[in-house]
Amino acid sequence: MKNKGCIECGEAIIGRQDKRFCSDQCRSAFNNRLNSDATNFIRNINNILRKNRRILFELNPDGKAKIHKDKLLERGFKFGYFTNEYVTKAGKVYRFCYDQGYLPLEQDYYALVVRQEYVE
Repeated sequence: MKNKGCIECGEAIIGRQDKRFCSDQCRSAFNNRLNSDATNFIRNINNILRKNRRILFELNPDGKAKIHKDKLLERGFKFGYFTNEYVTKAGKVYRFCYDQGYLPLEQDYYALVVRQEYVE
């Protein structure tokens, strides 16, 4: 029984009957094209999150620090991007970029913290 052509380039396919692509290159090209929009969006968000984490890590070498909002903004920190929040029993909201977190304080200061293992 003859296979249909490759769904990427139309070339004849040799091999299994259920094969859809003539080569790994065509399979990769097809899937890259199929996922390109979502992939670019996700890649951009992940880059922002990694940059935010790197900024928090650099400004918090000892695991606990107090920093002014301006210092974060100078380095390009984007407050709208974080991976999760932790709300304490007292109602304080810590925001985290992976394991590095911050808590808004008075007068545009932030407490920088490192996520503890026991915090879910």
